[in-house]
Amino acid sequence: MEFKFEGKLKTTSIVLMIIGVVALVGGFLTDDSEHHQRWWANLLINGYFYFAIALGALFFYALQYAAEVGWSAYIKRFFEAMFAYLPVGVIVIVIVLLAGQFHIHHLYHWMDNSLYYEYMVVAGDDVVYTNVKEANAIDNPNYDHLIAGKSAYLTSWFFWLRSIIYIATFLIFARLFRKWSLQEDREGGIKLHYLQYRRSALFLVFFAVFSSTLSWDWLMSIDTHWFSTLYGWYVFSGMWVSCMIFALVSLLFLRSKGYMPNLTDSHVHDLAKWMFAISMLWSYLWFSQFLLIWYSNIPEEVTYFMNRIFTDYAVPFWLMFFINFAVPFYVLIARDAKRNPKFILPVAILIFVGHFVDTYLLVIPGTMHDHNKFGLMEVGMFLGFLGLFMFVTFRALSKAPLVPVNHPYLQESKELSH
Repeated sequence: MEFKFEGKLKTTSIVLMIIGVVALVGGFLTDDSEHHQRWWANLLINGYFYFAIALGALFFYALQYAAEVGWSAYIKRFFEAMFAYLPVGVIVIVIVLLAGQFHIHHLYHWMDNSLYYEYMVVAGDDVVYTNVKEANAIDNPNYDHLIAGKSAYLTSWFFWLRSIIYIATFLIFARLFRKWSLQEDREGGIKLHYLQYRRSALFLVFFAVFSSTLSWDWLMSIDTHWFSTLYGWYVFSGMWVSCMIFALVSLLFLRSKGYMPNLTDSHVHDLAKWMFAISMLWSYLWFSQFLLIWYSNIPEEVTYFMNRIFTDYAVPFWLMFFINFAVPFYVLIARDAKRNPKFILPVAILIFVGHFVDTYLLVIPGTMHDHNKFGLMEVGMFLGFLGLFMFVTFRALSKAPLVPVNHPYLQESKELSH
């Protein structure tokens, strides 16, 4: 069966993208923050959020192969379509990082070279920074001993080397998985299946490390003085649950339009169980990170939560946690609720927005501090990137058979019932 990307779905994605373009242009022109900090922060938030969803799809796809899972074979092509967005997400992230490197914005405070030197020598209009107390050297007022202590990790060449390795690894594996999947459609047999099985296991090794370190580099380094050993897992769980939400809602939509007739309530149940379970994992990691840091009460650690709890961010901070934990817990804990779209859809949409707010709160307090505003630009950019993600995903879905015809577990997946 072939999926045709047309009609209201295509129109909706285009309209959302137009809203996004208007928000991008209008937001930039009306942003009165220094160096357009608010605009760049929201570009990073949306760029990372939807990139992470695509990366979550790549992870889940590899996980199904590495674990030799049968139930998901029927729906695996949709995850292929989702990770087709990765190159687009990479472009947005790289634009933000390059702009920071060239000091067009100051989202990443540590990119200021003057922070790493204790002294400075002023000669007219020229300033030379040094760590050597020379005769004419004076104390550098910008020196930050905490950031300077992290200089080996945060040095520019090493930061960009890591980022290039992350990006190259994810794009190469995404391209190979897609290539082998389509090749399997043409050739059949089990050779390509076992090839993906082995390469998926290899990919998961890289992913286990890179999914954490990229969150340190691209997000946690915004709050440069702060660190958390749980941060990578926490961000990963939010990425994963957002991916499962988008997949579940989209597959329910496709079934309602007559596509994927073998998508049973059991498939829906399994996807909803993933959504429920990862929501609980995210909640556990959120609370673990909060409780351990708050209880230890170490100044350089609690500052992260103080900036979010004792400021104007307190209401969205607590409301976000309540929505992302309590709503799926109380609504989806019952078996029947996880099989009923009337329960699934409102919960899925609500916690999808909740996890976007979570990403928003990872970035904004460390970049805008107490000068933040929330308005049409934020809403418009969120909708615009949602439209872009939908357009790329469903366009990719239309480029190949909707169901992988020669997957060895396809029949088992079609007959799934429990």
